[in-house]
Amino acid sequence: MDPLTGAAIVGGAVGAVVAAPVVLGAAGFTAAGVAAGSVAAKVMSAAAVANGGAVAAGGLVAALQSAGAAGLSMAATAAVAGVGAAGGFVARLFF
Repeated sequence: MDPLTGAAIVGGAVGAVVAAPVVLGAAGFTAAGVAAGSVAAKVMSAAAVANGGAVAAGGLVAALQSAGAAGLSMAATAAVAGVGAAGGFVARLFF
């Protein structure tokens, strides 16, 4: 593997882990709960409608809110890093 590909992989992994909390907060998944009028509120509303009026415990919205409030777990950090690394590798194929 050439050094630029390695750098793209590492950069993608680090960038994704650093960006995840920022993106969650910007979407409205905050430590104080789901921000009114945000993308998170719309996603939560759609999930509640789809589940008959309640948001499913352990579902996507619950996991995103947990990550927005408390930060990413080790498993979630590893998953986000893996996706970022893959993105860095794919980006390197085109640039």
